[in-house]
Amino acid sequence: MPEPRTALAERIARRRRGDDDPRALVGEMRRALLLVPVADGGLWSVRSGGVRWICGFTDEAALAAFALHHGPRDRAMDYAALLGARIVDEIVPALGEPAGLAVDIATEDGSMFFPPVTGIVPDAVAVDTGQAEDAGHPGEERHGR
Repeated sequence: MPEPRTALAERIARRRRGDDDPRALVGEMRRALLLVPVADGGLWSVRSGGVRWICGFTDEAALAAFALHHGPRDRAMDYAALLGARIVDEIVPALGEPAGLAVDIATEDGSMFFPPVTGIVPDAVAVDTGQAEDAGHPGEERHGR
């Protein structure tokens, strides 16, 4: 029997079908406890399209699907459980570069990206306000790979 979906995974599915309000999806992401792989002393992230994406997963099954292709073969993948709000409000601004949140990226029909824009990340680091370039963030990488 398949594992029940989390509230965030359900909202993502509805949004992908066009049946849900994007603001409700962002609210659900902020309330969700996400599993974020830890590697090399920081949170797992990837860079694509000029954005650094922190990878978070809605449950252990989604994390396991990711770990099959990207995890260490000889041991379990370590992870941190973090609220979505903490990721976008605290961790993203600390990275010093355009960053967002990628959820369930190993789930072909269930992934969702939360880009570094107003309404998702703090205005000071949102790329659509122009403030991110003016903030003079240091390039220090305190989180991530």
